[in-house]
Amino acid sequence: MKIYINSAKENWVVDRFKNEWINYNSKVSRHYLLSNEIIWLMAPWTWKKIPKRILLKNKVLCTIHHIDEEKFNEEEKNNFLERDEYVNHYHAISNKTYNQVKNLTNKPITMIPFWVNQNIWFSISSKNKLKEKYKIDKDTYVVGTFQRDTEGFDLKSPKLSKGPDRLIEIFEKINQRNEKFIVILTGKRRNYLIEQLNKKNINYKYFEMADFKIINELYNILDLYIVASRYEGGPASVLECSITKTPIISTDVGISSDLLHESSIFDMSNFSSAKPNIDYAYENVLKYKIPQGFHEFNKLMVDIYEN
Repeated sequence: MKIYINSAKENWVVDRFKNEWINYNSKVSRHYLLSNEIIWLMAPWTWKKIPKRILLKNKVLCTIHHIDEEKFNEEEKNNFLERDEYVNHYHAISNKTYNQVKNLTNKPITMIPFWVNQNIWFSISSKNKLKEKYKIDKDTYVVGTFQRDTEGFDLKSPKLSKGPDRLIEIFEKINQRNEKFIVILTGKRRNYLIEQLNKKNINYKYFEMADFKIINELYNILDLYIVASRYEGGPASVLECSITKTPIISTDVGISSDLLHESSIFDMSNFSSAKPNIDYAYENVLKYKIPQGFHEFNKLMVDIYEN
């Protein structure tokens, strides 16, 4: 059995997942398209870069990360149905995505969350030393959001599926309650939140090109991480917060309700009463550590190969 995985090449989490899979499953992984038995469309939006004759010659597994229902217009549906002609099996990364996909296809679907790399993401006990390193007073209340919040087509419009408008509303209320409060941002396309934070005069630090070591340290200085999304596949930050023992609350998106305690799930009417449960999230995430997190994927690959 040989597996080829397509790539987003967007410096996004999918590229990291691809590299981690290849590193730990090198015996079944291929870097090129010839002589494969399974093609894994881990980045499904790039599927047209693979010749259709190659897709037809192989078994095709397609990962669906999430479907933004507000953007899933007729064109998006037609694109899905066109690709569906070449797909043998779907992989959904959460139960919510599974339920979306099952309404669009009669092909088999398997739900498996992605793994989390505990060699990158881990707990660091010296929070005050980390705050000192990043020039943050030890009594400052530190809240983080590391996900893109701005649309790529103009680099200013809010990416509403990620809920940046909700985050600003929450940050304003936290800022009113806390004399010392700071927001930590990482990654690209944070334009909308930065503009709004400046307008609201809310203190923040932005680490645009942070590497994994820095991001892991930033997780570990947080008093709270907030996922305020309307639609999500994972997000990966839920797994990463859980394994780093970072306090997190989240809207009921993606895998959040599978990993987090019910008291940590909120909507905009009750977010102020949501409470992180670090121990609960940590116990739940352990089964997704490497290499355990690959086991269900390997079983799926064998099933696709043999059927």
